[in-house]
Amino acid sequence: MIIIEDHQLTFETIKKGDWSPFPPYFQESLLFCKDWLNGKEEFKLQTSGSTGKPKTISIKRIQMENSAKATGDFFKITPDSKLLCCLNTAMIAGKMMLVRAMEWKSKIHLIEPNGLPLKSFSQNQKFDFVAMVPAQIENCLSDIESTPLLKNINSLIIGGAPLSNELQKEIAKLPCNSFQTYGMTETVSHIALAKISGTAPLVYRVLPGVEINTNENNQLVIKAPMALHPLTTNDIVKIISPQEFIWKGRSDFTINSGGIKIQPEEIEKLISSKVIKHFNNSRYFISSGPHSKWGEQVVLIIESQEPSDWNAANFKKELRVVLEKYACPKKVYFIENFIETTSGKINRHKTAQLTQ
Repeated sequence: MIIIEDHQLTFETIKKGDWSPFPPYFQESLLFCKDWLNGKEEFKLQTSGSTGKPKTISIKRIQMENSAKATGDFFKITPDSKLLCCLNTAMIAGKMMLVRAMEWKSKIHLIEPNGLPLKSFSQNQKFDFVAMVPAQIENCLSDIESTPLLKNINSLIIGGAPLSNELQKEIAKLPCNSFQTYGMTETVSHIALAKISGTAPLVYRVLPGVEINTNENNQLVIKAPMALHPLTTNDIVKIISPQEFIWKGRSDFTINSGGIKIQPEEIEKLISSKVIKHFNNSRYFISSGPHSKWGEQVVLIIESQEPSDWNAANFKKELRVVLEKYACPKKVYFIENFIETTSGKINRHKTAQLTQ
């Protein structure tokens, strides 16, 4: 059953399909459910960039079924469990919440994604399984009406972006079973979960049926029933057992800011004329910096001394003309000499560390 505000829709009703009174977001979500309930075998989804540049891929039904089964087995979900879908159902995380409800024969409350997903529920509302992003958790912890409802959740999974150490400590105080997820579109949501205990580092344990390994570059290689073939990721990990690993960082330069995957090279091309205007032929690059709420934020690093008449606000204003809000550098750093590789290229990782 899917519950939208005061409306309760059985899966049989959704299978027949008539929900014209609902706003577009819910109509799109219910259309996916109708397709699923009527046996559709393949779905098109946009990847986020975990295994390379974002692209559209086809996900088969059996992959999603395997993912739902593995998660259900991990959490020992029983029929008639109460779920909440507060993630965007156009993306894999939201779609999988709907699939889980249909496969587990559960009741799921469906709401449009927002910063305070628990705000509209009564204080005695209980949920057996909920998925959120870090920003939603942080907002709920800061909201006097939402915090008690977090305590009414049995199992809580959090994904889309890394959790700050401070937020991990706050989540660990909650009585619910909380886990940080590891996964991507290609693996049909998460393939591993790390119990949030408030201590670092997080140790990820793979779902049933998932096999992990690393290549010569210590990149995580995944073989799983929810993936069509073995996947080599851009994540550097340390494997501590056949079922457990510690995430160390990215092997590429992709920035994950609140779940939005940002490609530095693309931003660098867009801002080239602005940088040249102020700094002539100075070298520069886009990197990531820590952010307490979003995990990472975009920063710009320029090989130059800071100008005496430097006006950061005006410069950022110029950049916003050519960049989306999420891609605009939040900070600008000046370094007199970049660190280089033996071949003379900019060593981005080591140079960026000089700003920390």
